[in-house]
Amino acid sequence: MIFLFDTGFRPPVATSPEKVQEFCSFKKLALNRMKRLVVIGFLTCCLFNVVAQKNWVKLFNGKDLTGWTQLNGKATYTVENGEIVGTTVFNEPNSFLATTKPYGDFILEFEFKLDDGMNSGVQFRSESKPDYQNGRVHGYQMEIDPSPRAWTGGIYDEARREWLYPLEYNPSAKTAYKKNAWNSARIECIGNTMRVWINGIATAHLVDAMTPSGFIALQVHAVGKSEESGKKVRWRNIRIQTQNLKASPFDSIFVVNTISNTVSDQEKQNGISLLWDGQTTAGWRGAYKTEFPNYGWTNENGILQVKKSAGAESQNGGDIVTEKQFGAFDLQFEFKLTEGANSGVKYFVTEREGNTGSAIGLEYQILDDERHPDAKLGVVGNRTLGSLYDLIPSVKISRGIHKIGEWNYGRIVVHPDNRVEHWLNGYKIVEYQRGTPIYYALVARSKYAVWENFGMAEKGHILLQDHGDEVSFRSIKIKELK
Repeated sequence: MIFLFDTGFRPPVATSPEKVQEFCSFKKLALNRMKRLVVIGFLTCCLFNVVAQKNWVKLFNGKDLTGWTQLNGKATYTVENGEIVGTTVFNEPNSFLATTKPYGDFILEFEFKLDDGMNSGVQFRSESKPDYQNGRVHGYQMEIDPSPRAWTGGIYDEARREWLYPLEYNPSAKTAYKKNAWNSARIECIGNTMRVWINGIATAHLVDAMTPSGFIALQVHAVGKSEESGKKVRWRNIRIQTQNLKASPFDSIFVVNTISNTVSDQEKQNGISLLWDGQTTAGWRGAYKTEFPNYGWTNENGILQVKKSAGAESQNGGDIVTEKQFGAFDLQFEFKLTEGANSGVKYFVTEREGNTGSAIGLEYQILDDERHPDAKLGVVGNRTLGSLYDLIPSVKISRGIHKIGEWNYGRIVVHPDNRVEHWLNGYKIVEYQRGTPIYYALVARSKYAVWENFGMAEKGHILLQDHGDEVSFRSIKIKELK
């Protein structure tokens, strides 16, 4: 800090011996005044620093594990050189060193370092209850993942919903973690908003209301091979703020918001808005119609639901479409299936074809793969959940598909250069580009071959399909891309 100040003195002009002596006296007084001001400035700096630091509380005293307790597995936790050191133990479940106090709103900072071949994490707003999986630790976790997928700084829901914010949502942050080195982390939990930084780089932004408070815990991950025993993860300089919290300024990274039919402030800044307002049918109408269907669909309790009928395609209330047409966009939606149900989200729907069934368009397939026969039709699974219907099969993810009756999170991204992505619960499961030779070849062998320039409209409506089965939708949001 640099202080600019006026001493209040004006030096005399040295025109005689008396003036020279006067000048020397002035110089001495001025230097004394300057010294006093420098001391004042130094003390002011110290005061500013004390004020800036006074809200931080150490969670780890650097000497022992006072204020912490171990849960679940029997990995070892020791204190060495002012560090908490967790060491893997073969054939033990995930182990957690948890704070004895719960924390709701806070800003947490710490440093961590781990051996090669390890996975770890830091729990926050987490719990361990006898009536939940016999006390298994569950809740939000800041992932520490040095594997090639590089998801360090993502948010995982331990023993509950699994991945909430994988770094596929923010791929530029994959380089934030530094292997074989000390890394700094910052976690902000203020209200329903949870944000993470690794080495000063924003990695995750989650809005979620499942658990407002809970303990903080340091994870030593389970290892399944005896040669993996003895690996270490270290933490140091663990401190927390719980008062006078000030959220960091907004950035531009993708936001995952699980609170139904809401758009957070950063989402608004990122250009996202509700495509369905969660209350009315404004902005939607029946396909090939001027009004919203007066039967076959319900709009209650923040859920837009197509009702069960005979199971036929668009023969009850019919499909619904957006009044507005879209070109390049990022569409988010949640959907919930009933047993054996079939539906879809279509895009680039023009209604020019006059089809007697469902309106024609590119389709993100929504299906109960286990029970609906359509999953076994088509070619190599291109009619299964998340697929580009009848054209490209989705990548089958071994984890992350939620059960029938639970909400799944879908996403369709159409880039300005005609690249298209389908996402399911944080995983990219389809990627293609409209208008390429491969695309036209796929169309030529599909049921859409009869439609000229299928899927190639510059703009089109977005459609929710009535296939005669009960399927629910909510949190339908969109960002138009340029």
